Amino acid sequence: MVKITNLAGALALGASTASAQTFKTYTDDNGIEFWQSTFETSVGDGGAQFGLALPAAAQSGFEEEYIGHLVVPKGGDDGTWMGLSHMSGMTGSLLLLSWLDGDEIMTSFRYASGYTQPDIYNGNATLSKISQNINDTHFELTYRCENCWSWDHEGAAGDQIPATTSSAVQIIGWAQATQAPNSPSDADSDIKQHDDDGIFGAAVGSARNSAYTSWVSLATATSAPATATATPTGSTNGTGSAGPTATATPTAAACPSANTMANSTWDYIIVGAGAGGIPLADKLSEDGSSVLLIEKGPASSGRWGGTMRPEWLVGSNLTRFDVPGLDNQIWKDSEGIACEDYSVMAGCVLGGGTAVNAGLWWKANPEDFDYNFPEGWKSSDMQSAVDRTFERIPFTDHPSMDGIIYKPQGYNIVSGALAAAGWENVTADEVPGKKNHTFSRPNHMFSNGERGGPMATYLVSASERKNFQLITNTTVPRVIRDGSHITGVETEAFLDGGMCGEINVTPGTGKVILSAGAFGTPKILFRSGIGPQDQLEIVQKAEGSAMVGSSDWINLPVGHNLDDHTNTDIVITHPNVSFYDFYAAYNNPIKSDAESYLNDRTGILAQSAPNLSVLFWEEILGDDGIVRQMQYTARVEGGHGISSNQSMVISQYLGRGKTSRGRTVINGALDMTVSQVPYLNNEHDISAVAAGIESLKAALSKDPQIKIVFPAANTSTEDFLADYATTTGSRSANHWMGSCKMGPDSGLDNGTSVVDTDTKVYGTDNLFVVDASIFPGMVSTNPSALIVAVAEKASGLIADAKVEGNPNQVSASAPFPLGNSTSPQGTGMPSGTGLPYSTGVSLAPSAISSPSSKCTSDVTITRTRKASSQTARVSTQAVETAARPATSSAHSTFTMPADGFQPSNGTLPSATGTASTATGTAPVASGTAPTASSILPTATGALVEPWGRCGGKGYTGSKQCADGWVCKDFNPYYSQ
Repeated sequence: MVKITNLAGALALGASTASAQTFKTYTDDNGIEFWQSTFETSVGDGGAQFGLALPAAAQSGFEEEYIGHLVVPKGGDDGTWMGLSHMSGMTGSLLLLSWLDGDEIMTSFRYASGYTQPDIYNGNATLSKISQNINDTHFELTYRCENCWSWDHEGAAGDQIPATTSSAVQIIGWAQATQAPNSPSDADSDIKQHDDDGIFGAAVGSARNSAYTSWVSLATATSAPATATATPTGSTNGTGSAGPTATATPTAAACPSANTMANSTWDYIIVGAGAGGIPLADKLSEDGSSVLLIEKGPASSGRWGGTMRPEWLVGSNLTRFDVPGLDNQIWKDSEGIACEDYSVMAGCVLGGGTAVNAGLWWKANPEDFDYNFPEGWKSSDMQSAVDRTFERIPFTDHPSMDGIIYKPQGYNIVSGALAAAGWENVTADEVPGKKNHTFSRPNHMFSNGERGGPMATYLVSASERKNFQLITNTTVPRVIRDGSHITGVETEAFLDGGMCGEINVTPGTGKVILSAGAFGTPKILFRSGIGPQDQLEIVQKAEGSAMVGSSDWINLPVGHNLDDHTNTDIVITHPNVSFYDFYAAYNNPIKSDAESYLNDRTGILAQSAPNLSVLFWEEILGDDGIVRQMQYTARVEGGHGISSNQSMVISQYLGRGKTSRGRTVINGALDMTVSQVPYLNNEHDISAVAAGIESLKAALSKDPQIKIVFPAANTSTEDFLADYATTTGSRSANHWMGSCKMGPDSGLDNGTSVVDTDTKVYGTDNLFVVDASIFPGMVSTNPSALIVAVAEKASGLIADAKVEGNPNQVSASAPFPLGNSTSPQGTGMPSGTGLPYSTGVSLAPSAISSPSSKCTSDVTITRTRKASSQTARVSTQAVETAARPATSSAHSTFTMPADGFQPSNGTLPSATGTASTATGTAPVASGTAPTASSILPTATGALVEPWGRCGGKGYTGSKQCADGWVCKDFNPYYSQ
């Protein structure tokens, strides 16, 4: 996932580093001396200020408090709120919110475990007002904050107590909104999404003052420790939020009246429908085995019944997840999407990260497997899996259906400088091993102008089988264990329509596979009694008898080895950069852009936000003899206090070869947090980042019109990195992996691995893990395609694995799950898909039919591109048509209707077979937009409507197209 800073980093407090801040000593009218920062915010007129006063290091009894001075721009007619985090990020930290209610300044403490509406904090923080002032443009508050450097909210504890060393820095995060809380007079009020944010680091030594003990007497003791009710400053203390998010606090989802699967068993239960789980479900169901795929979140894509969409998509079968140009919206509005129980951003929707990320799709650098993975998983072992992945999901570097690159100036500018510096122009997925001084256009998984990916391919073919079933809105808190043997899973309704109760695997032979991601999978393992002793004790304290007994605990290093790309940004400007406001396009797109996309899947909205321009790579040899891989992602937007429409952010990702690792842990509230960040924990990683920044500066200097504006021109790379916070908010690329490491050295024997080379959890008979958490180390690129390839490989290993243990439980006839039309919502195929529930048919392997096809008008468009490493030119033109090589297997000749996409009648094709169908009505397509569900089966004997499916593996419907249309074969599965 591309992590965006400044406005785009809306949900991650601290995404912007302290670039536009200044510190100096300030003495207020009360005589209190502050070490004060002035920083720019895009809300209101004039800057904001935060001053910090701390007790002298020798003054005991005051370690967990401070005096603060806050000056906030009032914003426009809709008001504002300003939030402070007592650590850098929104999640896992005590938050302090302030806003105006008439002539009163309201304050409120809150706590956010994930990217959702923060809870009212119920710890013992206390705020006492010293003074307040309000004028036409700002409000000012001076206050004493006691018990604010450590916090404990319902068992979720943390702290950032100022160090006593002279060089210590206290990291503070801030966020500001363009709207006041929903009910300004209510200190418990919900808040709207913030619009700007950042962090700053205050020198602790400069903030300490021996006069502190006299200043605290100025505070009016008006508040008791924080409780569940918050009130204005000056009455009693507010417990409220400085958290930036618009997501409502979830209420408990209702369970169905009966568990319709209580008497069913499955050969495979897969937990998590993302880059790992979806391909696994497809592959494992190919031979007729019964497969249940459980997804915690709701449907995302319109193809599967998703409903989250802006107004201009209403009437189509598209949601915000289907349109590439809207993919960055998660950083602005994550309501109902972000996982609420993780301290970092993750997508809890069908598709997981592949539903919400920028769609970058990189064929694995062979070195990623050869360097990181154990025997049996080297590049030669993985080649066939990688090939199958890209057969199912080809890449594209021209996602608009007309083959045009829109607003190409960013690419031309940066690639021009790189080429002048001797870097080579490549198409990255055609030469995946060339990752040193090479640059490429973004390669995406997008297809047909839409998101595509696993949901549009693997999930489609899986859903056509009667032995497959998908459940959404359902969380799995733990697997059900009988010692080392897993008999099934427990389920809880995460959202209305989800399942509750136990679901079992086939006795003796069934298998459970966790594919819930680098945080979700460890959480399930912890709650299942699998992990380090300290984590299991935390769960036991929280859950009591619901947890497996300690005599059955399996001690493995779950949560250790956590990894992520280390992100370091620079910001440049160039007079030819042309900015496009993708955030504005979410609700108010330019009319012609919306029409082009809806009618033809063309234009800039078919490209990924925020105009990803060029990606480039280099390798750095460290003093420790390790080659470290760098990836750079350049995009057209502002960041780090730079809001120019002529700016670009270039993110450096330190990847393969990095040796810094972190850890994820569970707290008493059963939320997953990062206890140790995997960023720059050793001098060799730091040196590599510095060398990469110097190399980048040298390459960009080839174009004298490129100006590096962050860091400032007079800042050395050493000072820049020394001041750059190493927090998840400022350094995460959201490419989390490694927390359930795969390897031959069993954690049961003091080794480092959680799963063996068959992906089976050590100490268990039939529990497997297949997701990014098993990656031993960081890879060269964005990891989505590599995760799918690992799932391709793992599917064969899991299918062949023999289940040992509990042999007496094997039954002569394993019951097959029966579906019926009375199943509760969320237990069958998504509403509106027209696909059947599971039925009691025989488990015969699916027939292999001809390659998948669609009915198209017989108009052929062939694109070519010059294969060249010549210097890229700098251009100011708004649109560039790029030629493409006709011989590229990943970009073959394609067909499209002569008059663009044809209107749909708004109904889905009838499902084949006799199974009862899912309830619900399919979304109706309007205008000339194709329905995203058009790849679903057509009933045998019916005419296939324009752009409908007319063949392919597992297809048994009609191949007769409507008048004027012909059936074209594209690949063995479906057409693009």
